[in-house]
Amino acid sequence: MTESTIKNRDDLVRYLDAALALEHATLPPYLTAYYSIRSTTNSDAAHIIRVAVVEEMLHLTLVANVLNAIDAKPDLTRPGFVPSYPAYLPDGEDDFTVDLRPFSHEAVETFCKIERPGKAPTADARLVQTSDGRSPLLVSSPTVEGMRFYSIGEFYEEIIEGLAQVAADDPTLFRGNPERQVGPEYFYSGGGEVIIVTDLDSAQRALRFIAAQGEGLDSGIYDAEGELAHYYRFRQLQFGRYYQRGDEPDAPSGPKLSISWDDVYNVKVSARLADYPAGSELARVAQDFNAEYAALLALLTGAFDGRPSLLQDAVCAMFRLRDGFNRLVCNPLPGSGGLHAAPTFEIPAAAGSGPQTAPRAGETAQAVTR
Repeated sequence: MTESTIKNRDDLVRYLDAALALEHATLPPYLTAYYSIRSTTNSDAAHIIRVAVVEEMLHLTLVANVLNAIDAKPDLTRPGFVPSYPAYLPDGEDDFTVDLRPFSHEAVETFCKIERPGKAPTADARLVQTSDGRSPLLVSSPTVEGMRFYSIGEFYEEIIEGLAQVAADDPTLFRGNPERQVGPEYFYSGGGEVIIVTDLDSAQRALRFIAAQGEGLDSGIYDAEGELAHYYRFRQLQFGRYYQRGDEPDAPSGPKLSISWDDVYNVKVSARLADYPAGSELARVAQDFNAEYAALLALLTGAFDGRPSLLQDAVCAMFRLRDGFNRLVCNPLPGSGGLHAAPTFEIPAAAGSGPQTAPRAGETAQAVTR
């Protein structure tokens, strides 16, 4: 078996920081597709995406609980935490990038690629050399340069095994203040509840739950809680039909979904502030949205910093973003050939401790570190 890339607590913190960034990095693409859907249309698709968004918030919380349990500090306002789209994500392959797209066949295909199962054929194959020497955003090992993971599931498996090794070497690893844990009374979704992390067993359970719910551990159509994994939720949109118990992975047999791919605002893909006319009202609204998103990340950081009741405020704030989305997506973007405006998720430097963007796809980027 390949030697672990997690040697000590510092390595473990770097991996968990990367996991926190990974779980967040899916939110802007999912939210963009969700809010590009015209009001009163595509209720089936909107529900599927909304459920995935809420469960990604659960995943963020679980990773934060593990960080707090080992006396590290989750920080969603740190420089580079929000990726600059299009971006590479640790999906298990580096053959695609994630864009901020309207709800479409292309967006759903990307969501399926993000969540697709991928168990390495052997433990030795968990880490592989990057295909062309680049180090894509979040895809590579935080501790071994030039190496990426076979899949998200294998990324989490590395952390799970690393936790066990570090805990064996350091009996005081789980020394974090229990009062910093976010309990189930502060957040609940139909797809599972928060796990309080106090020791190795609860930490590993939390991380296995995340991987299985996204279908990263190749555990089947349904996760351990009996909920449809994210990959198969999105596959329903491709098949146009719901799964039901007993179905094969590629043959859902439940009721048909009602999908209208045209009832969507055709927003510019991965819009940037530079796309908006300088000094225009649209530019101001886009900047205001980015400030609101930065405030949401600050709320989440506060919730994970000993004020867990803020998590409920953060979830509400996330869905209040609809107003900011609507002020943009309902308006054509000048000079774009009829495309509509959209949020850019470029976080103001003042919102954190420095510039809050990371290299875009195709540029050199290092894995997230503390």
